[in-house]
Amino acid sequence: MLDRLIIEFDKGLKTLAAKAHSVRPYPDQNIAQTIELSSAEKRHAAALMRINHCGEVCAQALYNGQALTAKNPQTVQALEQASKEETEHLAWCEKRIYELGGRTSSLNPIWYAGSFTLGAIAGALGDRWNLGFLAETERQVGAHLNRHLDELPASDAKSRAILKQMRTDEAEHAATAVDLGGAELPTIVKAAMQGMSKIMTSTTYHL
Repeated sequence: MLDRLIIEFDKGLKTLAAKAHSVRPYPDQNIAQTIELSSAEKRHAAALMRINHCGEVCAQALYNGQALTAKNPQTVQALEQASKEETEHLAWCEKRIYELGGRTSSLNPIWYAGSFTLGAIAGALGDRWNLGFLAETERQVGAHLNRHLDELPASDAKSRAILKQMRTDEAEHAATAVDLGGAELPTIVKAAMQGMSKIMTSTTYHL
């Protein structure tokens, strides 16, 4: 367990400090920005993408924490696969943030630590609840991405392409978790997750 904790600590450092890379092509690489965004539009789009980047940092932490305490190898594999794709999401969001003249959130270390702890607790509760937590997380992220697609400047086609591909990936993760036997979480747990998400998004928009 000590060796695994050291490995997870290293993963956390890489998530927070190292530049993320994408194996797949960037979703916006063939999309031209035909209409120049105003300064205000760039700031708003960068802030939205910063929130999405922070969300992917949290997702990395959650899945790493869940995989650490999961019992079933199939569950661990599903979590590790989701984590790999979330790393790509990190790379996509980070690149777009910098293109817009923005920055990533200074609160990322705090959110990572809290999400990792929550994930480890979820994993310790058993695979049905672990997978259920994964599925509900992805559903809420999907709803969150839908809101951001509505809020992005109409002419920001590049950010829109990134969020649409992320939404597709999150839906696949949720479906996989359900297929593997994920349990439906109690309403109070879903509400608590939504409450934490609101705190994260409202603070990360500015910080």
